Amino acid sequence: MASAQPFQPNAPASAHTISSLIAGLPKPLPDVYTAFLRRANGGEGFIGDRYVRLWRAEELIGLNGGYKVAQFFPEMFFIGTDGGGEAYAFKVSGTDSAVFEVPFIGLPSDATLIADSFESFVSGARLGPNLVSE
Repeated sequence: MASAQPFQPNAPASAHTISSLIAGLPKPLPDVYTAFLRRANGGEGFIGDRYVRLWRAEELIGLNGGYKVAQFFPEMFFIGTDGGGEAYAFKVSGTDSAVFEVPFIGLPSDATLIADSFESFVSGARLGPNLVSE
């Protein structure tokens, strides 16, 4: 059995890509998350015992539309997946960066808080200094 692949961040998102993402959203994403995209445009691998695939900035709007997140999970914005049946998401009701695990097939009430902040969500990834802060 192969050993678990640690989280590998992608190259940073371009300023244009981030601007396009922000312009295409009805509500802002947490500042700490957009700061992360400036340093790592998503990525994939294990953070601790949890498999994480954070989507690229240019994928976010399309994937949220494809999964009909606004229709089925109106208070959520999906940012990635566990590679199986769960999405990782923020609540869009504010600038809080708490991260939730949400089943792709389920109800909004099935969302589970898994990290009080995006920083704590990625803290085990050994991403290097300043990856999630300005």
